[in-house]
Amino acid sequence: MSAAAASTGPQIVFPGKARVAEGPVWDAGARRLHWVDIPAGHLHTGDPVTGRTSSLALPTQVGAAVPRRGGGFVAATSEGFASVDTEGSMTVRRAILLDSERMNDAKCDQYGRLWAGSTTMDFHHGKGALHVLMPDWTSRVVLEGLTLPNGLGWSPDGHTFYLADSMAGEIYAFDADPEGSGLTRRRTLFRTPGHAGMPDGLTVDAAGCLWVALWGGDRVVRISPDGDVLGELPLPVHQPSSCTFGGPGLDVLYVTSAREGLDLADDDPAGSVFAFDRVDAVGLPATAFAG
Repeated sequence: MSAAAASTGPQIVFPGKARVAEGPVWDAGARRLHWVDIPAGHLHTGDPVTGRTSSLALPTQVGAAVPRRGGGFVAATSEGFASVDTEGSMTVRRAILLDSERMNDAKCDQYGRLWAGSTTMDFHHGKGALHVLMPDWTSRVVLEGLTLPNGLGWSPDGHTFYLADSMAGEIYAFDADPEGSGLTRRRTLFRTPGHAGMPDGLTVDAAGCLWVALWGGDRVVRISPDGDVLGELPLPVHQPSSCTFGGPGLDVLYVTSAREGLDLADDDPAGSVFAFDRVDAVGLPATAFAG
């Protein structure tokens, strides 16, 4: 994949001024993209065909929200985990975090369990953790000692789990038991040079390659399962925050972005959602939360 030949994009598919747009997830049944604005507590849903969006305002910060099998969403919030109905009514189902903490990125595995990273509001070193929420709404801590856990994903066979720790500038790979929730043999798959930005949200394609948004790096990079950079997609924004594949063929790469901390002109596209067509890759279908 070369930057020049990768796509007709990036195109702004959902214009916006989100402080920190994050957590894009493709809802194949509804043919809609969902994403959040973390500090604003907004949960957005967009139709790429019409460009129309609808939004739910939640009474908390929300790191990510994923559709539930029975309708509505599960949300990773400042409190822990919550259910959200289609009208925006939120119920905290699992309050496990301190006032100084919040959930960040989250994603469901193939069994409908929600994996989520927590962090402190000031990103205190080593105080972040990785949690897994089961369909019965019980949860446990899987991994401690992180700072800003981000960018979760699995290999197509489910045997490798990927996790970015943004402040460390690293993406880790773990051996995973697809039917269990244990992680072993942690190793560093990829490390970003200091000037290249931080690894933020990521997605894994059907070939097993990672697509990683580089916060502060103006681009998305494609990384092989061995950690080699295969190509990059430059963006007209400084803080791309996450990405996912969507569209009827799972062949459109959607990328969220952020305005937080930047002094920008009003017409700067930061905070919008972008789309790349024809990136010579197909994504994996998202799984709804089973609870």
